[in-house]
Amino acid sequence: MIGQRDTVSGAHFAFTDRWGGVSAVPYEELNLGGAVGDDPGAVMANRELAAKSLGFDAARVVWMNQVHGTGVAVVDEPWGERPVGRVDATVTAVPGLPLAVLTADCVPVLLADPVAGVVAAAHAGRPGMIAGVVPATVAAMVSLGADPARMLARTGPAVCGRCYEVPEAMRAEVAAAEPAAYAETSWGTPAVDVAAGVHAQLTRLGVRDRAQSPVCTRESGDHFSYRRDRTTGRLAGYVWLD
Repeated sequence: MIGQRDTVSGAHFAFTDRWGGVSAVPYEELNLGGAVGDDPGAVMANRELAAKSLGFDAARVVWMNQVHGTGVAVVDEPWGERPVGRVDATVTAVPGLPLAVLTADCVPVLLADPVAGVVAAAHAGRPGMIAGVVPATVAAMVSLGADPARMLARTGPAVCGRCYEVPEAMRAEVAAAEPAAYAETSWGTPAVDVAAGVHAQLTRLGVRDRAQSPVCTRESGDHFSYRRDRTTGRLAGYVWLD
């Protein structure tokens, strides 16, 4: 259920895998996405199961209506089952308020400055990475008193550069915006490495404490992958402070 969990100085980071839920094929089992065609009752049950395993109330989790953009919302209270509208990052300075990001190949980015008491969750797909959702998220955290030099960054399971095949023109466009994202598939065709691009951006922003999941969602049968399966569930990344 929780494929990866990390706690540093009261900041908690967690990423799910696809197991331990109640959804039926093709969303089996722990689909946490509410807009992919799954039974809404199953999604709610899965969100309850995931929250319980992490030790918090599912009703307090802040979800987003993700649109592959750069919008950032600063939140200070739970939204219940309503997602924060049309943003790709949320930031909070409220202890015990979990922020969540949904992915199925895109890069889930979790950030925390435990000293300032600020955390953020961001959704960095190829378009968002190019547009600058990560710098926008860090800037929103700084506006609340966070310092990039103190920030902890964790990126979760995502499609790797060896598997994310794109047309040559698209690779050139992405590399022009973020050279670190230039990649080649394991079979020798043009590719994009979004996670590499995200980490390069974090480095330039001064975020030194970073960790990247080794899991490629397209290669892993334990994770949802849109590029592999098209109709599938969504994984979640969660971040919160004590």
